[in-house]
Amino acid sequence: MALAREDIAFIKEHLGEWLVEVSLGKPPAVYEIELRERMVRVEEELKHQRELMRQGFEQVEKRFEQVDKRFEQVERRFEQIDKRFEQVDRRFDELIKRNDRHFLWLIGFITTIAALIIAAGKLL
Repeated sequence: MALAREDIAFIKEHLGEWLVEVSLGKPPAVYEIELRERMVRVEEELKHQRELMRQGFEQVEKRFEQVDKRFEQVERRFEQIDKRFEQVDRRFDELIKRNDRHFLWLIGFITTIAALIIAAGKLL
């Protein structure tokens, strides 16, 4: 059964409508408009995401700067503590020298007293 030219023309005219009704396809113009709208939305979202990432990086950078400042403060504090330990070390060295002198005087005093006792014992 061959189709007449009129039948073929009728089918060509209504094929697009029938496909839309059955949802097997959309006219290219509608599909292209939807694609463009989606692309615009995606581009806007990407732009928004870039801005959020930029803000996040700026916040992280500020936080690193704060941490660097804190490390510098801690380093200064350690330097101050180190200077105090040096002062304490000098004091201990001075104390040890003074105790050594006192010990030598004590040994000398005990030796002198022992010598006087021995001399007194020999004389008597």
